[in-house]
Amino acid sequence: MEFLKKWFVPILLSICLLAVLLDSKTPTKVFEGDSSHETIVVSNTTESTAGQELVVSVLMKDGTVNEMPIEEYILSVVLREMPADFEMEALKAQAVVARTYTFRRMHIKQRHKNAHVCTVSSCCQGYWDPSDYLQSGGTEERIDKVRQAVMETAGTILVYNGKPIEATYFSCSGGYTEDAVAVWGSNVPYLKATQSPGEERAGHYTDTVQFSVDAIVRKLGISLNNLHDFRIGKITYTDGGGVDSIEICKKTFSGTQVRSLLDLKSTAFVISVAGSTVTITTKGFGHRVGMSQYGADAMALTGSDYQQILLHYYHGVELLSIGAFY
Repeated sequence: MEFLKKWFVPILLSICLLAVLLDSKTPTKVFEGDSSHETIVVSNTTESTAGQELVVSVLMKDGTVNEMPIEEYILSVVLREMPADFEMEALKAQAVVARTYTFRRMHIKQRHKNAHVCTVSSCCQGYWDPSDYLQSGGTEERIDKVRQAVMETAGTILVYNGKPIEATYFSCSGGYTEDAVAVWGSNVPYLKATQSPGEERAGHYTDTVQFSVDAIVRKLGISLNNLHDFRIGKITYTDGGGVDSIEICKKTFSGTQVRSLLDLKSTAFVISVAGSTVTITTKGFGHRVGMSQYGADAMALTGSDYQQILLHYYHGVELLSIGAFY
């Protein structure tokens, strides 16, 4: 009994200290990504259930890095990436997609050394600070509308098999989205070709450009002794209606190569030759993989909510709170 009296308090204090130390060393949650080389590591101790305290580091155009709450960042992304006069449910879908994209960039290999994301849309996502938005002709009412869309979906992301997805999106598909494998060569189960009706009002639903045969030959790196011998051969197509491969003067190109070399709006194109002029008409604008923004707005106009929109463009996914990862 005397032994217990003497050592009870020291032993109890030691147990409490050990518990504190173990809690501070709580292992992070680790989720394998969509491909074998991707791992998502998330701290258990710093974020709130709704993601309100999640802080994003953003590389600004002047080279500085700003840290801000994720929902504040998403507001600026949606202001830049989607017209604020789109339907509320389309804006909500955009907010979820932008948040999902950001979450993956935060917890998988970053593209930038000292920041999770940058403000360049061709690299990460576009960004428009509300003050700059107002100076460019935007209104407080539209900012409030976008903020409502962001806050009503706060903390919500898209997952596939419990893992955050690569939430790609683009402006307009021209009626049909594209398979990821057709554009990037990787088979992603939730990024499949999907019908996207109602996009006709998009500014780049169709575009037509013309080139001289001489210009086409130079841009494609084709050797041709006589320009009159210019010929279009066999063309194959993807499930999403894009050009998979095209034979030009007996040289085979992928649709993505032609789009890049000729700076076309998309890989969904038809090509014709008349004399020394080559005419190319494209449908859609962007890589056409994931969610079509104009398609999302068209769905919202016909009564779909943001969840229905997202489940249409991303196959087999679920909506989940960021808090589930902490």
